[in-house]
Amino acid sequence: MRRRQESNGTAADDTDKQHLLIESPPSDSPLNASDEVHEKTDIRGDRGNIAILFFLYVMQGIPLGLIAAVPMLLQNRGASYKQQAEFSFAYWPFSMKLLWAPIVDSVYIRRFGRRKSWLVPSQYLIGIFMLFLSWQVDRWLGGNGTEPNVPFLTMLFFLLNFLAATQDIAVDGWALTMLKRCNVGYASTCNSVGQTAGYFLGYVVFIALESKDFCNSYLRTEQLDKGLVTLPEFLWFWGVCFMVVTTLVAIFKKENDVQDAHTAARYTDEHELNLRESYKVLFDMVRMRPIQILAVILLTVKVTFAASDAVTSLKLIDAGVPKEKLALLVVPIIPLQIVLPLVVSRYTHGPRPMEVYVKAIPYRIVFSAAAAVITYCTPYMIQDGHVPIYYYVLLIVNYALYQVFLYCMFVAVMAFFAKISDPAVGGTYMTFLNTLSNLGGNWPNTVVLWLVDVLTWKECTHVNPEVAAQNSCLTNKQKAECEAAGGECQIVFDGYYIESIICIIYGIVWLLLVRRWIKYLQSLPTRNWMVVKKPKGKKR
Repeated sequence: MRRRQESNGTAADDTDKQHLLIESPPSDSPLNASDEVHEKTDIRGDRGNIAILFFLYVMQGIPLGLIAAVPMLLQNRGASYKQQAEFSFAYWPFSMKLLWAPIVDSVYIRRFGRRKSWLVPSQYLIGIFMLFLSWQVDRWLGGNGTEPNVPFLTMLFFLLNFLAATQDIAVDGWALTMLKRCNVGYASTCNSVGQTAGYFLGYVVFIALESKDFCNSYLRTEQLDKGLVTLPEFLWFWGVCFMVVTTLVAIFKKENDVQDAHTAARYTDEHELNLRESYKVLFDMVRMRPIQILAVILLTVKVTFAASDAVTSLKLIDAGVPKEKLALLVVPIIPLQIVLPLVVSRYTHGPRPMEVYVKAIPYRIVFSAAAAVITYCTPYMIQDGHVPIYYYVLLIVNYALYQVFLYCMFVAVMAFFAKISDPAVGGTYMTFLNTLSNLGGNWPNTVVLWLVDVLTWKECTHVNPEVAAQNSCLTNKQKAECEAAGGECQIVFDGYYIESIICIIYGIVWLLLVRRWIKYLQSLPTRNWMVVKKPKGKKR
């Protein structure tokens, strides 16, 4: 099953959204003790706004779920792991949105609305992309002897994810001014619950309804050779939904958040940065020594878990586990994913939240290794295509325990980000740190997927030795030639297990070397993390 990345919210990691692929908005900058204002929540007058926010986040989660589902479809259609690595670039925009977030915040048409200036075009384009994809997506996915057009699919879904990330920036900003100040806390709830619901619809529900086996077993009495929906039908339906919803928002939902944004900035005592100032803050942050050390840590830690996070689910599909069953195994874990952050946060309060982060790494390594062992044993557990119940129980238990320590790391590093972020530029600071964390999950996954085929040794068996010597079974064409000669492509040694061993050894060495640097960063006083110096004579 695909692990969602740790990210600033729902994605993130992907996945780790995968994904842990989904993100939530950075928390508001903390008020000074002398300025603290406590208002009791009162949703009267805001019920409609909360419903709109929730629905916008649901819509945002749909393309993210679909992007997570595509690798499953590609794997069933014979895509190579190098092609999977190529498609993994489609996940990157959510981890890079900091590059254009200042533009979305600063450039807008005032009469139309600061957030609607980006939200409406982004959602229209998402709808258009979905309608365009529904036209020929089956042909581009390949199958029935044809190669998938992975470069074209990657480009299209990269652009789709880019538009979803842009929509996320606009909705996150609008959420802070659409709701009354006392109800702003509901924005993060709409984000996490809405995006998760959308991701669930786009990934789990689609994979289940697309599977003929699942539909024939659970949803209908008449046996048919296809599921209830196809990918083109699913894309067409949601493309139309995006067009309709965007039109309704553009016409009927008014926005007056240009003035509200300045009011919010005064309330939080946070200077509202213009475009030039935003990029200057980013440049100043990159030059800070503590940030440079933290960046190295964030960009290297997830190499330890890359083989498990990126490849395991695909290897299970290769071994005969139905993709829809893997997707549905996420369902029992959802309550755990909701409760875990609340439980773990009790242990990350205080001056040293990263101690939880460091302590969780060895346990996560253990369950990554257990996932590799389960994958190795899978062909021996599946008899005549039947997957026993105890096997699914084993997968769920291992995945649930893995999630416990994944969330320990996620909550701990988020608490550390909140602790060190400069209140003067809190939103930009938090988003920058989350960008580093997400990129630290994306690049190892892409590299590990690409290396699977490089490290795997296959041979064409049961054929003439001369034919076998000329055929390494690396491409679909070579596999077809081997089968045409009466042979069979068999894996002599699987690169996935080499990667798993290397990642585990790397993680142990990384922990031994980097532990002291994490301790050093936690010991630094808050002033070492400040980007904007307080002007003399100004009381904050």
